[in-house]
Amino acid sequence: MAVAARELSDTISPFQIVLMRTIVALSIVSAIVLRSQPGAIAIHRPKLHMFRNFIHYFGNLTWIIGVGLIPLAQVFALEFTMPIWVAMMAVFFLDEKMTFGKIVAIVLGFIGVLIVLRPGLVPIELGSLFVLIASFAFAIAFVSGKSLSKDNASLAIIFWMFAMQLPISAIGGIYVWTTPEWADLPWILWIGVTALTAHYSMVRALALADVTLILPIDFIRMPLIAVIGYMFYAEPFSIWIFVGAGLIFAGNYYNIHQEHKGMQK
Repeated sequence: MAVAARELSDTISPFQIVLMRTIVALSIVSAIVLRSQPGAIAIHRPKLHMFRNFIHYFGNLTWIIGVGLIPLAQVFALEFTMPIWVAMMAVFFLDEKMTFGKIVAIVLGFIGVLIVLRPGLVPIELGSLFVLIASFAFAIAFVSGKSLSKDNASLAIIFWMFAMQLPISAIGGIYVWTTPEWADLPWILWIGVTALTAHYSMVRALALADVTLILPIDFIRMPLIAVIGYMFYAEPFSIWIFVGAGLIFAGNYYNIHQEHKGMQK
């Protein structure tokens, strides 16, 4: 999804990218709904759905802006501040326990991100600020999604997310609309498909486990995007990325180990 957003950002406004992403994803999920059992998209607590989906739209918009401005590895590193916000929100709003293992994972993860970014040595750009805003918005969306998963099916959460975001994204997308080139079509389809599959997988994960356990696993994207950024965009390839990722993985492994020990007792 990040690569597709980067490719489209060269010629298309972020507002329009979000709109096209929403249209593609909603078309696919609507076809799935038509083949599902009656009541598959029954909605509960629509006000929380509306709040979550507006915040999530804002997060996607600022994330795509950031993708177009700074290196992909830096985007992902900044985005990984999200578990810090999520952990605090989950404790206060979802009544989840802040265990020692989770604290270790979050602290080591944050230290790892600092090593990757090396603040003070690398200037913080405007794109970095947009990604930080996006990470906070995604944290709110994840926590509210966890709450909705208690009485809403995963398919319903995904369907209403894109259905509610369609009119929101249309406001900005139509205003700045430019006709895409044929070369943009594969990326438009790809960003919609990856958005749908990623969000469905995350919603299912949120329904099965604590949010502060799920999100550290997401850190595996860090070394992957570093390789992609280097191979396709000649973005700087730094050993600090892997040093930071090593700390993040160490914290995540410790957290999972502690959770496993707790389940065995």
